[in-house]
Amino acid sequence: MKKSPVKPIEARSVSNLVTDELRRSIMSGDLAPGETVSLRKLADMLGVSFIPVREALRNLEAEGLVITQPGRSAYVAPLHLDDLQGIYRLRRTIEPELAGRACRIISDAELDRLEAEAEDFGDEQNTIHTIYEAHRAFHAALLTPAATEWDRRILNLLWQAAERYVRIGFSKIDPAPEDKRRRQHAHEDLIDAFRTRDPGVVAKAVLVHLSRNEETALRALSSDPEIATASGTG
Repeated sequence: MKKSPVKPIEARSVSNLVTDELRRSIMSGDLAPGETVSLRKLADMLGVSFIPVREALRNLEAEGLVITQPGRSAYVAPLHLDDLQGIYRLRRTIEPELAGRACRIISDAELDRLEAEAEDFGDEQNTIHTIYEAHRAFHAALLTPAATEWDRRILNLLWQAAERYVRIGFSKIDPAPEDKRRRQHAHEDLIDAFRTRDPGVVAKAVLVHLSRNEETALRALSSDPEIATASGTG
């Protein structure tokens, strides 16, 4: 059979591509919290028609990233510090217990692999934006051995909700090399805790890790006058 001279192209709708690009811009803060997003301007910038942009905004509204009002322009959902605290309160309820069970199941080989990834987090070329997917995969891999399908669904929802706060907050303090090394060491500490195979030690380490991340994000974001301190304000 003659080999095709071209490779098949993955079929993806334009609206999905537009959704991905707008989500990336919102998560990174390129489209700022509270910023008005004009359908016409976005279509021109992306080089597409109104229809996929409108569909993308509907998708992003369902994810809580965009707010649309009838007869008015859409705008990027604001950030609220009490929402961030609520997200971490839920994460502290779920993740330490799950990690305590996972530490007894996860293999040494997987911990070795994740330790090598943690070392990469300290690379001075990295920013919170360039490593975020690997960062999220790192935490998922630690918990997956003990996670049910519903655990994964809830965690993915919480991680996505936290992502914009973390990426925008940490990017305000990210340039210093010592901050990158702290990120590396914080994740290496998690691996060390998992190697003890002690659920109590692991649960405490995860609690400390989550609390430090929340405190860092809160400290970075609280100085921004555009970020509300409570839902429904600002």
